[in-house]
Amino acid sequence: MNLEQFKKDHKLLKEFKYTWRPIEKGYNRRTLYVNVGDLGIEERPVSQEMIDKFVGGKGFGLRLLWNATKPTTKWDDPENEIVISPGPIAGITQYSGTGKSLVVSVSPTDFIMDSNVGGFFGPFLKFSGFDSLELQGIAEEEVIIFIDGVNHCIQIFDGSGLTSNSHILAAQLTDTFADNDNDRFNVSVVSSGQAAEHSLIGMLNFTFFDKKRKEIRMKQAGRGGIGSVFRKKNIIAMVAKVPGVSGNLNNVVDVEVIKEKGRNFNREMRELDDKQCRMRQVGTAHLMEVMNDYDLLPTHNFKFGAHEDAFKIDSGVWTSRFTQGVPDGCWVGCNMSCAKGVDGYEVKTGPFKGSKVLVEGPEYENAAGLGSNCGIFDPDMIIEANFYCDTYGICTITWGTLTAFIMECWENGILNKERTGGLDFTWGNGWESMEAMHQLARGEGFGLIAGMGISKMKDYFVEHFGADRKFLDDIGMVNKNLEYSQYVSKESLAQQGGYALTNKGPQHDEAWLIFMDMVNNHIPTFADKAEALHYFPMFRTWFGLNGLCKLPWNDVEPENNHETSEPAKVPEHVDNYLAIYKAVTGKEIDRKELIRMSERVYNFQRIMNIRRGYGTRKYDAQPYRAAGPVTESEYLSRQDRYDGQLKDKLGLDPTSMTTGEKMAKLRTHREDQYQKLIDAVYARRGWNSNGIPTIDHLKNIGMDLPEVLDVVRPLQ
Repeated sequence: MNLEQFKKDHKLLKEFKYTWRPIEKGYNRRTLYVNVGDLGIEERPVSQEMIDKFVGGKGFGLRLLWNATKPTTKWDDPENEIVISPGPIAGITQYSGTGKSLVVSVSPTDFIMDSNVGGFFGPFLKFSGFDSLELQGIAEEEVIIFIDGVNHCIQIFDGSGLTSNSHILAAQLTDTFADNDNDRFNVSVVSSGQAAEHSLIGMLNFTFFDKKRKEIRMKQAGRGGIGSVFRKKNIIAMVAKVPGVSGNLNNVVDVEVIKEKGRNFNREMRELDDKQCRMRQVGTAHLMEVMNDYDLLPTHNFKFGAHEDAFKIDSGVWTSRFTQGVPDGCWVGCNMSCAKGVDGYEVKTGPFKGSKVLVEGPEYENAAGLGSNCGIFDPDMIIEANFYCDTYGICTITWGTLTAFIMECWENGILNKERTGGLDFTWGNGWESMEAMHQLARGEGFGLIAGMGISKMKDYFVEHFGADRKFLDDIGMVNKNLEYSQYVSKESLAQQGGYALTNKGPQHDEAWLIFMDMVNNHIPTFADKAEALHYFPMFRTWFGLNGLCKLPWNDVEPENNHETSEPAKVPEHVDNYLAIYKAVTGKEIDRKELIRMSERVYNFQRIMNIRRGYGTRKYDAQPYRAAGPVTESEYLSRQDRYDGQLKDKLGLDPTSMTTGEKMAKLRTHREDQYQKLIDAVYARRGWNSNGIPTIDHLKNIGMDLPEVLDVVRPLQ
């Protein structure tokens, strides 16, 4: 379909023309507001205070969402917003990993959600003239939003009659809005999918055009159901188009500094990646056998950390499946090339059976979550589930974790064929469990129950099937109503905190501390762990403020990094970012100010949750399986380890105790340790014992805005 035919078939509902101005030092100093309910479109100024306090990216998203919503706003209310913000560094092409956007919304989890995503849409939004995009309202009919950075206008079209499944829709819209084949590189599409329409776990796909393959590729803003918000607003897709990507579109202060840092990093990738993480060969899936070797690979709903069949889905398998020797960067100039893909996969189930498709990934999270965590060690099954999660618009991490939960409920007699409508959820039965995903896409059957997510499934199983609430709470791997990502945290107290002490829920992008804590024992004391749980999320937050990918920070390291005083922080790379920030914005900061910039926004997000009635200590609780063995089979699988801990740490004689007695003593100890960790982390973060940021701390970091203090003052 060409654009002329599209405009004949799809009514133009609203058009808004604007005056384009060049970006100045990484900022447009204006945002774009679109209300699909009343078809309102306007540009809004960005104040210097907003830049100083919130920087960009996630910070801008949170500030705009605060202004747009009330404490009582629900995910499906018209006033809820989806805010997409790239950040001041986003869009430069001379350093790897600079194409990220942050998506912020009130989530179906009821918490404030942020999700980072690659692809071209964020930078294209910025090059079109806007630092953020606010989407508000609920459209009366399906709509498509077109951000035309060539002719400088915003258009809203009727979007009826189009498929919502992303791999087809994205290709159709790219071809429609591109002037010719080469122009496809200048078009990016955001969409969700059919399953997002019927679930609380929807995600967003952001496209980029792969010149080598001549195919549309997709990166996902996966966590927290923002795709469900998107489809609730009746937006079927958004399209952004720019004249091209070249030169210094950010109009930075000193592009030569950025080029120099970029050349140095690219040399590290060429010389070191093959012997470190092999990101260019296999992406994050290089972790599969590493996690299995260290008893950290989630297996059977996080019961176990290893499996004898793990070799069937290890990195060697994925290396052979991924197309090699192609530039797999999801933004221009990224030499990490970790956006791996399986070309020509023949779909085996569902509506696209027999089609040959390009499948994104699987990344480690997908291989582990859709694979080992469900007892599945068939690469084709994992690729199949990965493909349908993407095109249907549901989060792969969430789907893997909730399927594993369902399978354990099946194992324990909570579910049976009568209750699942004939579906068999025996461990490893991936091909049959795929039918639940297809049901969800069709809006029918047990798939609709699965699409509620674990928190609501627990309620449903208690009410309708008489399930034991305590058991479900112990095995349901969820915190803040968000499903866990794929690392076994039982033996790493710091990783337990890295998951459960987050603002949005257990997502590894905030604090991945397993190796530092469990394997290398670099943070043995509570104070050490608290310090790591302070600075690590602050580094990750800073990347999300500026539009940066986290992987180039520490997934390849300078050869002499181990000789530095703080190797976990990769200080040479941190210095790169400080130099790049100055080179883009002209503002010089040091490592201390980097942390303070993040603290302001991190505390602001905490207070947004507090404003909504959450954000206190009780919401930082974790399911017991994140800390220790829930079942006897779990205990017995690591009996020597657990017995040794009872003897060495608690002074008990395990030979005189039953397994149940040993489990009870171990549980009391581990739960007490976690509470002590919470105390230490809260103190380090400047929060009181209930997890409320203190007024003194907010003043110290410069986040003492009147409306912020009004929220926390009664809780001091």
